[in-house]
Amino acid sequence: MTRSAQDIIIRPLLTEKLTEMRESQHKIGFLVRADANKVEIKKATERALNVKVEKVSVMNVGGKARRIGRMVGKKPDWKKAIVTLKPGEKLEIFEGV
Repeated sequence: MTRSAQDIIIRPLLTEKLTEMRESQHKIGFLVRADANKVEIKKATERALNVKVEKVSVMNVGGKARRIGRMVGKKPDWKKAIVTLKPGEKLEIFEGV
């Protein structure tokens, strides 16, 4: 079963830490499907963004517990992917004008 890049990559993660990593280490963070693996994430990133990927790291992030009065709930678990671009590659959408 082949999935499109839009099925695997849900959205980019824009945090201060990932912005620093993007500028200094050429790494980009994404929220990805929980059942996606490194190979699928690499192929989806290369197809969607037209860049060459050197390495992919993935992390499963547990959802936080939340309370509303006496009721206790939990945010959903999610998967984060950190994609390292090959030297010389850059994304135009993140570059300043």
